[in-house]
Amino acid sequence: MENAVSTLAIVCMGIAAIAAMIIPLGLYLYFRKRHHADRLPFWIGCAVFLVFAMGLEQAAYLLVAKLDCWLFIQSDIWLYGMIGGLFAGIFEETGRYVAFRTVLRRKRGNDYNALMYGAGHGGIEAFLLVGVTMAANIVYALMLNAGTLDSAMGAAISAALSDVAPGMFLASIVERIGAVALHLSLSVLVWFAAKNRKALWLFPIAILLHALVDAVAVILASYVRNVWLIEGVICLLSAGCVLLAVAVWKRRRGPDVVQA
Repeated sequence: MENAVSTLAIVCMGIAAIAAMIIPLGLYLYFRKRHHADRLPFWIGCAVFLVFAMGLEQAAYLLVAKLDCWLFIQSDIWLYGMIGGLFAGIFEETGRYVAFRTVLRRKRGNDYNALMYGAGHGGIEAFLLVGVTMAANIVYALMLNAGTLDSAMGAAISAALSDVAPGMFLASIVERIGAVALHLSLSVLVWFAAKNRKALWLFPIAILLHALVDAVAVILASYVRNVWLIEGVICLLSAGCVLLAVAVWKRRRGPDVVQA
């Protein structure tokens, strides 16, 4: 029998999976009950992430991977990180902008709908990347411990899970909190860019900020082995984006007329 996954590790996976569901649900209920945000922006945020991040962005990666320069790009972590960050920024922020200018056009009267959208966009990402992944890990861990996996898969699962410190699974919660905070912040920037053409400059700023955070995460992971240090840096960058979003919110939120 392969090395067993500890009970504590499985519990930590479960906590992370539950957190990945509670975070978006809690934000949805808060913005809905406290600020009377509409339901639609949340679900549009989920849909935009699926279409632009999981669909169009991944399709773009497949196209770029066919270029002769792709192997060179992959060999340079700085270049790879910056290009990956730009891909994420361009596709996800464009998705936000398109959504705010089209299907959510009639919802722009309540600025809290920007945050509701961000909860959906960041929430579905948390659910898919952490919730689903941790749930699958728990199933595999239980099967490994019960000895019901074949030898090849058992060895792979054991290598992936049994040697990981239980607390490392909780790091995904911190990472998702930072990511959701980033999505809320960027949604605010793009929201006001979509509402007022004079604030359109906020749209490219959102792209660059998104690209910066993602690039730093990729590049830093290649140099630093301390996961908590990496997550700390990402959370600090996200906090900076939050402060910028708060400043923009305070300056631009109000009964201003929605512009075409």
